[in-house]
Amino acid sequence: MTSKFIHRPVLSIVISVIITLMGLLSLTQLPVTQFPDIAPPEVNVTTKFTGANAEVVVKAVVTPLERAINGVPGMAYMSSVSGNDGSSVIQIIFKAGTDPEVASVNVQNRVSSVLDELPEEAIKAGVIVEKVQNSMLLYVNILSSDPTLDEKFLYNFTDINVLKELKRIEGVGFADIMGSRDYAMRVWLKPDKLLMYNISATEIIGRLKAQNVEAAPGKIGESSGKKAQALQYVLKYTGKHNTKKAYENIVLSSNKKGEILRLKDVADVEFDSQDYDVLSKENGQPSAAILLKQRPGSNAKEVINTIKATMAAIKASSFPPGMDYTLGYDVSEFLDASIHEVIKTLVEAFLLVALVVFVFLQDVRSTIIPIIAVPVSLVGTFFFMQLMGFSLNLITLFALVLAIGIVVDNAIVVIEAVHAKMEHSHMGPKRATEHAMREISGAIVAITLVMSAVFLPVAFMEGPVGVFYRQFSLTMAFSIVLSGITALTLTPALCALFLKKSHHDKQQKKSGLQLFFAGFNNRYNKLSGSYKRLLGAIANRRLITFGILLAFSVGAGLIGTKVPTGFIPEEDQGTIYANITTPSGATLERTEKVVDEVQRIASGLDGVTSVSSLAGFSVLSDGTGAVYGMNLISLKNWDKRAASDKEIIRELEEKTRHIKDAGVEFFTPPPVPGYGNSSGFEMRVLDKTGEGNLAQFQKVADAFVAELNKRPEIANAFTTFNASFPQFLLHIDGDKAAQKGITAENAMSTLQTLIGSEYATNFIRFGQLYRVMVQALPEYRAQPDDLMRLYIKNESGEMVAFSSFLRIEKVYGPEQVTRYNMYTSAMVNGQPAPGYSSGQAIAAIKDVAAQKLPKGFGYDWAGSSRDQANAGNQAIYIFVICLVFVYLLLAAQYESFSLPLLQKSIAAQKKKKRHSLKLFNA
Repeated sequence: MTSKFIHRPVLSIVISVIITLMGLLSLTQLPVTQFPDIAPPEVNVTTKFTGANAEVVVKAVVTPLERAINGVPGMAYMSSVSGNDGSSVIQIIFKAGTDPEVASVNVQNRVSSVLDELPEEAIKAGVIVEKVQNSMLLYVNILSSDPTLDEKFLYNFTDINVLKELKRIEGVGFADIMGSRDYAMRVWLKPDKLLMYNISATEIIGRLKAQNVEAAPGKIGESSGKKAQALQYVLKYTGKHNTKKAYENIVLSSNKKGEILRLKDVADVEFDSQDYDVLSKENGQPSAAILLKQRPGSNAKEVINTIKATMAAIKASSFPPGMDYTLGYDVSEFLDASIHEVIKTLVEAFLLVALVVFVFLQDVRSTIIPIIAVPVSLVGTFFFMQLMGFSLNLITLFALVLAIGIVVDNAIVVIEAVHAKMEHSHMGPKRATEHAMREISGAIVAITLVMSAVFLPVAFMEGPVGVFYRQFSLTMAFSIVLSGITALTLTPALCALFLKKSHHDKQQKKSGLQLFFAGFNNRYNKLSGSYKRLLGAIANRRLITFGILLAFSVGAGLIGTKVPTGFIPEEDQGTIYANITTPSGATLERTEKVVDEVQRIASGLDGVTSVSSLAGFSVLSDGTGAVYGMNLISLKNWDKRAASDKEIIRELEEKTRHIKDAGVEFFTPPPVPGYGNSSGFEMRVLDKTGEGNLAQFQKVADAFVAELNKRPEIANAFTTFNASFPQFLLHIDGDKAAQKGITAENAMSTLQTLIGSEYATNFIRFGQLYRVMVQALPEYRAQPDDLMRLYIKNESGEMVAFSSFLRIEKVYGPEQVTRYNMYTSAMVNGQPAPGYSSGQAIAAIKDVAAQKLPKGFGYDWAGSSRDQANAGNQAIYIFVICLVFVYLLLAAQYESFSLPLLQKSIAAQKKKKRHSLKLFNA
């Protein structure tokens, strides 16, 4: 069969060219990512219950939804975070391999089944179900040098002109502006005026809904089939009000005397922001921060380039003078640097292999053949990578680096065999190639199958780790199979064309290079002679042979048990997060001061290029709250700074020790983008007692974290759970309320409007839908005693003071309530101590949990820690299967079930040594 390719070199070359072209075409379409897409599919359910605290959100919204969602097909685990701003996010994490589209539809169906059980306000605000990809691509800040353009303007300008363009970009899976500064018509009620005019907040909501409508009055003269008319006219209504003046003039009531009570008589109306819960800055300057995440399977580099081009176009066409944008985070910088280093290593490995081949073959023509054959195998692998849905990432590129040293073997075997025939049988290149291929074709096929068998079983590993191994092993297997095809087609054709019989001319005066080769051969021959004598001494002594094999096996096993385990090594990604938590009850303005102080300190460091800040947002829980803040610290390029990210973190920790008004933790992003929110370990302490005693749970969580920090394997373990925030509990005296004609529903509805704000109606402006929010002016709700000065209208139309049936009690509770698989949970994060791996830290946590957690409390893992902690022994089983595959292939090759077990190792070594000695002694 191979003689056809020797006599038809054009056919052989065409086959290799086709393989190469298919690989090059596939290379242009392969997505470029940092790692394979191992982050499990995730579906989020987002709700907003305006005015509710975290515990009420859990009871009224989260619990019904979680009960319905629990057990949705493919679900791995579920977590939620609810804040005192009334917002909640339920995260449903699915098993790897689950179709995110199907998962989203299944969750949506479960959510729809319980919508009627949710509060009306939560339904009106919307229950959003969306699949998400946590792999952040870019963090874009829109800012202006014009001090008159505040954060509110920046946010809404970005929402109107920028965000919709970015969302349409192919490959963008998520784009949103951090915080919520959407325009809204704010109706600020004056409770004393309400009392004066005997009108309630509920009545004002009703008037707004009644007088702010879109209508469809129809047509005048429309055909009816009864009487023909020549003309018809469309009737239009002015529609919903969209200006401050129009809302101010809405009529609330009137009397027979012609007196009219308008909204402006009992309230101030402003076109302002809907919420005031998150403040965004970049290097201390107000900004609108856009977070962009990648869609699964897209080309990260291509998506980022498109986003940058789109932003440049928007800036040129829409930005007012003084407005600009910056990139606070750009994953392509680390991606480009990583891939550049791998490609550099790939080229270096190829050149090194070429040099080694030249040194051993000592012939330029012989060296050219593997130099041509190896790229065919490597480039052709890209075609199969595309067929399998792989990406061009660090794992597959690393596989190609290792493959260089393997795929070159087949070409060298062919060249060695041809050389041996030419030297010892005195044949010409073509005839020597024919004879050599008859002898070694079967061996090449066997080598290819055996080498592939080593990698193929690895592709059956499950879970996120299995995705890594699958892409690595199959990339290796594809390149090895292609090298076997190349060795049977292109390599023999090139040998027949390129090799010359007289490549060693002993009459020719020796050059410096030939003198080097002569010295190299002498030393190598001495080494090979020593090795040959060693083999001769132990080859027939099975006790020694198997003793050495057993010693190596036992040694490898013992070392394997001692080597620290880990998931993915942490690298310097050029980004540092700061998570800030101010004391219980702190306001957003107080948190902002701490966030600004951290930003000021970080900006002063030599290795820092920019600092983006968010006051009111927690990077660990992805939730909002006045006591939370974060800084995204972008470092200079690796070649422009001397310090690593860990060294800069230590410097930041040292320079922020004086901050006593908040807890500040610094950490790096997770090693695998989208797999958790931080590096290190992530876990949850679970309250399974069912009592709901948050104060007791906090004691358990704090004690557990304290025990963790005592372990040498763990550094800086901390929890964000805090149930000591000052709160006030409202008690309604049912008897007094009934006597005065007040119901609990009416009382709480009125307080929700006056204190918490209520979404009354909406309107269209600038092509966007905005809300009308009704709430009391801040000065009427600044202190707890202000509640007692408010009034409510009873069933008889009389205004009744809240103080006549309501009392308040000071209590303590959480700013956020986190749940995990329907249990109240405390999030615990931390880092392995220097010198310890994540595997050792996880083992230490398991040990502490087993000894210190009280009965009724448990724990579980999140992010990459979950997969690492729950990893089984499938690697051992796969290793055994690999051995079985190799054994079966060797048994088929030798037509014996015993020979591969007893004689293969010695026979292979002796055969290979004899073959090598023939070549290098020539």
